[in-house]
Amino acid sequence: MITAVNARTLYEWLLDQDGPYRDGIDRWLAAPEAPRYRDRLRTAAVHGSSWWTDEAVGGPDLLEELHALGRVADVLLLGPQLPDYLRLFTALGMTPVEHPTRFDPFLHEIVEVEQAEDPRAPIEVLDVRWPGLLLGELLFTRAGVRVRAGAAHAERGVADRFPLYWTFRRTHRPTRDLSQGWGGNSQWRTDFRLDYRTAGGDRLNVAEAGAVDGRPDLGPYRDLSPEERLLTAAERRELLRHRSLLRTPAAAAELAAFPGWELELFPFEWRLPDGEA
Repeated sequence: MITAVNARTLYEWLLDQDGPYRDGIDRWLAAPEAPRYRDRLRTAAVHGSSWWTDEAVGGPDLLEELHALGRVADVLLLGPQLPDYLRLFTALGMTPVEHPTRFDPFLHEIVEVEQAEDPRAPIEVLDVRWPGLLLGELLFTRAGVRVRAGAAHAERGVADRFPLYWTFRRTHRPTRDLSQGWGGNSQWRTDFRLDYRTAGGDRLNVAEAGAVDGRPDLGPYRDLSPEERLLTAAERRELLRHRSLLRTPAAAAELAAFPGWELELFPFEWRLPDGEA
């Protein structure tokens, strides 16, 4: 039985169930505290207030709650639970994203690549496996999409299989986020990545206190690991924008000297200069 309206409680309840989830989700949404929970989430809906630095408004606790809520979404996306996924998050004030055929890395997560014969063919959305969600200007989840692309833009076996960063769980590929490897309580102190689509442009990873603004290589060179230094500046930008690499790195031979390097990168403090997204 769910006893508290918070994402960790809901996540742990979902793990204990074989399904269906609808009745439990409905009880969670009907709890007396649920309206206040929805109001709290709306604090994060608009960029520009720096709410994550002000404990009286939202603060770090809301970043952690959003991360936990993202883990709930990950569980609901593991199986055929799309009705429950949409039921829960639309009730919390989120809006499903409309999906143009033009690929948009802000809105789309590549699930499968169909390789086009022409290596220069741009990335094209073929179908949507699950819808993305926005909370106002805030991106909550990207849509999972199957795409067709030339290998110069997205390579089958890389764009759909390289570890997905800032992500807790997927069925079809490795994932990496900062909660992994920590204890039962410490893992829940992980911050949610904040990406906003605003009238003035996209803002990526805005709440990272250690983020370096205005540097074209996404951080002081001295702070990059040996593996990260082997990625080009364009590849590091790609990793930040897509949360994954899309093509075999130019320095693949040199990177092979670092077994498991794909899961050892640390892009969590990277941020693009304002206006570049």
